[in-house]
Amino acid sequence: MSFYRTFPALLTPLAAAMPAVAQQQAVAERPNIVVIVADDMGTNEIGCYGGKNITTPNIDRLAEEGIRMTNNYASMAMSVPIRASLYTGLYPARHGSFQNHKATYRTVKSTAHYLTGLGYRVGRTGKDHPTNQPKVYPFEKIDGFEVNCVASHPAISTAEGIKSFITRNDNEPFCLYVCSINSHMPWDAGDSSEFDPADIKLPPNCVDNRQTRKEFCDYLAEIRLLDNEVGMVYKTLEETGKLDNTLLIFLAEQGPQMPFGKWTLYRYGTNSALIARYPKAIEAGTQSDAIVQYEDILPTLIEFAGGKPVEGLDGKSFLDVLYGNRKEHRQWAYGIHNNIPEGTAYPIRSIQDKRYKLIVNLSPDTNYHNKYLTTKKCSMWASWLETAAENAEARQLTDRFVTRPAIEFYDLQSDPWELNNLAGNPAYADRIAIMRTALEAWMKQQGDRGTLMDTQSPETAGQEQPQTPAR
Repeated sequence: MSFYRTFPALLTPLAAAMPAVAQQQAVAERPNIVVIVADDMGTNEIGCYGGKNITTPNIDRLAEEGIRMTNNYASMAMSVPIRASLYTGLYPARHGSFQNHKATYRTVKSTAHYLTGLGYRVGRTGKDHPTNQPKVYPFEKIDGFEVNCVASHPAISTAEGIKSFITRNDNEPFCLYVCSINSHMPWDAGDSSEFDPADIKLPPNCVDNRQTRKEFCDYLAEIRLLDNEVGMVYKTLEETGKLDNTLLIFLAEQGPQMPFGKWTLYRYGTNSALIARYPKAIEAGTQSDAIVQYEDILPTLIEFAGGKPVEGLDGKSFLDVLYGNRKEHRQWAYGIHNNIPEGTAYPIRSIQDKRYKLIVNLSPDTNYHNKYLTTKKCSMWASWLETAAENAEARQLTDRFVTRPAIEFYDLQSDPWELNNLAGNPAYADRIAIMRTALEAWMKQQGDRGTLMDTQSPETAGQEQPQTPAR
């Protein structure tokens, strides 16, 4: 096994001192990167994460051959903000996309800048959020995957564009983001006849009725398509001889577009699968409960590619965790939610460690409303309200989703679905105080202006630049 293949982070400084022939050989052996990103997928449905409703053999294979992270969290459970964080290594308040579809600050750099500077070709296929900012996100566009995440009955993804991209130049390593639109609504792309509505196991934060079970089967059918896409990428890497020299990462993004999932800071929305395979350094079949966030992924890729840490990023590399050299990474995972433009103003912030979760609702005197979740146009929500009219348990779920207290506090060890708010229990008062102080310190460091960020005009033109973090 080559020394340079085993220790890619040492390659760049060593290459300058090597003869030309040796340099060419080293460059050819530099590892590649492929990041597969799902769309609105509940991690709990994946087989290797304990899912019971669907088999996911291709995602599970990745876990069998790599490392499975159990405490990866999205800082914002909506696509534009969290993908901006994935690509920039910054939290939403600092990269600027702190509302859905809000532009990233024009001066921010992304993966396409950092890895291109390290000699990589950087491409993206599929969903293109954040969009229309080629200077911030100058990815090479690769064909084969649907771009429009709300496309109805989209074409099945193909691998020709991926194969062409990864084989175009063997002397140049590549970084490719494969961005599926599965399992984003509308759930009409897959074959739901694979699933029996009567047999599926609904999450405990769901109202159990016929409509919910029907739609849940449609959702599972898109997870089937996603798993097939993971298998297709696997096969393409194998056929081209690239698999074992590629860091292959799978991400589940945020949770599904259901109450307590996407558009919230509940665990169903923010806990995200992260699986990584690189047999030269990652031990197969391992697991880590280290806390990581999407902001940490770019710094990890930079270190893997041989680069030095980038000053000013919010994330920190967890490559040593992937390699089994370190057990812990973060003390806290943070969350930010601004509801506009997807509903009325309802800013939320959160902080958690491995056991406890604190959610602070900054406008608790108003009801939570999201145009995709809490209107009668949403067939699932309408069915929930109908069931709640006759069922006390269902009514409790619908009421607590729209009417929330200022403080929510959960013991994730005993209550992973966050159904029992412990904020009023005096036994937890000291713990809540510690976590709230840490959350407020993070908000100050980020330049987070709280309720002022969840408005129709959250900043003036002069403010449209990354906040310098307070230290």
